[in-house]
Amino acid sequence: MEENRTSLLVSEAYYENCPGCKMDRLKQEQTGVPYKHLSFIWIVSLCTALPISSLFPFVYFMIRDFHIAKREEDIGFYAGFVGSSFMVGRALTSLFWGVVADRYGRKPIILIGTFSVVVFNTLFGLSTSFWMALSMRFLLGCFNSLLGTIRAYASEVCREEYRALALSVVSTSRGIGLIIGPAIGGFFAQPAEKYPNVFDESSIFGRFPYFLPCLIISVYAIGVLIACRWLPETLHKHVGKGNERYDTSEPSSTESGRKDNIGELEGRETRKPSLLKNWPLMSTIIVYCVFSLQEMAYSEIFSLWAVSDKKYGGLSFSSQDVGEVLAISGFSLLLFQFLLYPPVEKILGPLMVTRLSAAISIPLLSCFPYIAMLSGVILHLVINCAAILRNTLSVSLVTGLFILQNNAVPQSQRGAANGISMTAMSVFKAFGPAGGGALFSWAQKRQVAAFLPGDQLVFFVLNAVQFVGLLLTFKPFLAEPR
Repeated sequence: MEENRTSLLVSEAYYENCPGCKMDRLKQEQTGVPYKHLSFIWIVSLCTALPISSLFPFVYFMIRDFHIAKREEDIGFYAGFVGSSFMVGRALTSLFWGVVADRYGRKPIILIGTFSVVVFNTLFGLSTSFWMALSMRFLLGCFNSLLGTIRAYASEVCREEYRALALSVVSTSRGIGLIIGPAIGGFFAQPAEKYPNVFDESSIFGRFPYFLPCLIISVYAIGVLIACRWLPETLHKHVGKGNERYDTSEPSSTESGRKDNIGELEGRETRKPSLLKNWPLMSTIIVYCVFSLQEMAYSEIFSLWAVSDKKYGGLSFSSQDVGEVLAISGFSLLLFQFLLYPPVEKILGPLMVTRLSAAISIPLLSCFPYIAMLSGVILHLVINCAAILRNTLSVSLVTGLFILQNNAVPQSQRGAANGISMTAMSVFKAFGPAGGGALFSWAQKRQVAAFLPGDQLVFFVLNAVQFVGLLLTFKPFLAEPR
């Protein structure tokens, strides 16, 4: 009902200097898929996701080089804190940035978040101690709150029939960023050791072995920052001298009365209902938080498991091997989300896609401990297939929840709603790497346990969290927006 009243307001009153009104008029004139706007959404969302998990393939070696862990089995414990610090920072500031985005616009927040990647991600690559690495990741999380804002932006910049596609682009680029980021980290960390003919040991990349992957991501962020100059604003701003209503018809007494009605309607729109009492929104956020916890813990554990020694139940992969697996699954994910997800979502609906993705992931993860028993070409083939399927299901699940969440609120509250979502999700994700690292470290010490020995315990706990999330997608807990 709120949405209908808002659209009625926009259609009857056009404010010449309001960026939101200009965008609404542009959407009415558009025909076909808005590729230009989808491209902006893609590059910004990718910039948000790349630094989140780019450290996972090399954080094990980084902590080892800091010499803070007394035993090899304790490295995962400290690695979890470095991974979690980003999410702690984001949890503390996401609501603030969401409110600011609703007040001053989406574009300024996108610019601030992108600039933070340039600065703090670069400094993280130059870290010389555990505490410097921890603080740089924390500050990056405090300022990098782009995901909530870009989700709100994606739902506003496209016509209704393309909204699912736009949110699919957000989750796809985010999912690919969470995969390509670690691939960049895996390929380009310790370049003086991997590519001695190109990088000298005495160069900056030899002295700071984890700087190159961070620099590559920061250079991409600079490109995004420049491209954002042409990013259109979508927030309606109807207060101020420059925002006068514009009509093409001659004024009349009827027109004057309608103008008064519009003013009254705008006054009512400023009294927004409480988001905390919006159960379709809050229930979707809670479900999203549970799946986010599992997703972040899996990302941390997968890289630690892949590089750990065979005697501990790992794959004995190098960081480059991990990068190859993640790069292959990222490319496959791109094809799935663009070619298959939109028609599947149209047939089944976002909620059914979420449920199916969660259900299929459980037996898939149960197979991972047994993959470590393989070797050679068969090992690489099976782990690539498993990673492709797992990441495809994960991103499909998140996309469905994005759609449900944005459908639960009007445009004027999407920034704040996504801010609440980001805050809650970041709290849960902060526990993901720390909990996953601690769990992985403990599992490595119980290789001969009678019940769920070694990594079987790790993947059992991941499945338990996934099962809880699946249960919460059913009534009476989850309420679909009307």
